[in-house]
Amino acid sequence: MLPTKRVSASGDGASPRLSIRLDLGDGVRIGPGKVRLLEEIGRAGSISAAGRALGMSYRRAWELVEALNRGLGAPVAETAAGGAGGGGARLTGLGEAVVRTYRAIEAESNAAAAGRLADLLGQQQD
Repeated sequence: MLPTKRVSASGDGASPRLSIRLDLGDGVRIGPGKVRLLEEIGRAGSISAAGRALGMSYRRAWELVEALNRGLGAPVAETAAGGAGGGGARLTGLGEAVVRTYRAIEAESNAAAAGRLADLLGQQQD
């Protein structure tokens, strides 16, 4: 039996959506968590602030960024050392492209699946 509560992948109670994970081969995976981390880095200008915003440690956030850097063969974020002027991080062109491409794939997939998800939920009420 299907669950009766209708919750989106984001958990916000909105209409159902797909949760997309891209498997690019050689162990390179990009999913909602890594993309959200990149978005937060872009917004906050800091890996540690992005990690805090998402409830993860700096170490975990850094590990995810490094996994993307290694897997994609180029950095997704650039960092500046701390000190008197402060440190920080910003997305590279590749990092921005990862976010943009992932979100486009996600939107297109959700649009394609919307009718089937609605059908599935409609059958749930029978």
